[in-house]
Amino acid sequence: MFLKQLGWCAFFAKAFESRPAGQIPGRVSGAGRERFRVWTEGGEIEAALAGGERRAGHEAWPVTGDWVALEGALIEGVLPRRTRIVRRAAGNVPAPQVLAANVDVVFVVTGLDGDFNPRRIERYLCLAHQGGAAPVVVLNKSDLVRDTGAFTARVRASAPETPVVAGSALTGAGVEALKEFFEPGQTAAFLGSSGAGKSTIINRLLGEERHATAEVREGDSRGRHTTTGRQLTLLPCGRILMDLPGLREVQLWAGEDGLERTFEDIAALGRECRFRDCRHTVEPGCAVRAAIETGTIEAARLGNYSKMKRELDQLELRTGGAAALAERRRWKAIHKAARQLGKRR
Repeated sequence: MFLKQLGWCAFFAKAFESRPAGQIPGRVSGAGRERFRVWTEGGEIEAALAGGERRAGHEAWPVTGDWVALEGALIEGVLPRRTRIVRRAAGNVPAPQVLAANVDVVFVVTGLDGDFNPRRIERYLCLAHQGGAAPVVVLNKSDLVRDTGAFTARVRASAPETPVVAGSALTGAGVEALKEFFEPGQTAAFLGSSGAGKSTIINRLLGEERHATAEVREGDSRGRHTTTGRQLTLLPCGRILMDLPGLREVQLWAGEDGLERTFEDIAALGRECRFRDCRHTVEPGCAVRAAIETGTIEAARLGNYSKMKRELDQLELRTGGAAALAERRRWKAIHKAARQLGKRR
């Protein structure tokens, strides 16, 4: 019964059926360099990777939120992930960095101070969409502004289908409303810059100062990295929270699904352009440019979309080569033609 409270469901039960007898399931509540804290039916234990799992390489190691197969205090395997939050790791060599696993909702937290940046919010939304989690934008520090309406409108212009909640972790306004977006047994991760107020919001939900917090700098509203690790916290109401360290850079990793879901308005208009390979710059009959001229879409939003698409194309070239990029574009064109044919019918 306790496992169900931690997010155990039929998906993981099916995956666990093939595990050897004697192993038990557990969920990683915190991941260190060599040791892992794992929730089990009998309580939280400290576990290490078995030899085979250790030799698999860091990319295959469990992360916070993963379900694993345990034998004693050894992790013998990582179960398939329902969702994951992944970005491109820092460095010159392209590689993925999985930030969290099996997350149902991502609260994208931004402060209504110098931290507010619609273009960065779009990047966070792309991470959530690509990983399969449902995003919610949280406008924190509403106590610093007279009216949150203008900020909410700007976010909704960038993400018309994404819920937006304005509130203040300092006063508690709007914090309880976050529980409405996920149910007991589900996991919500808090994503955003350092100093946005993620840990303070979690402390409010917990009703105690369990997570360290710090003041932001007055000059640029930047915060220090008070959250240095990823950890799960179980609320008394049965909901699960995950606090993620602030991200200095948000580089995308693999695939355009998240990009098209984040920019659904641009993607939909792009299907109405005269040319199938329209880049929305100077081509005649461009539906996207027409929408910008009428004020339906912000020019900066299109610029961000184009920039992120170039990043993904360059990443595809570096990791899969020109042939893989051409094949992906060929199938994308096929799916696009199929959608248009379905509309005409």
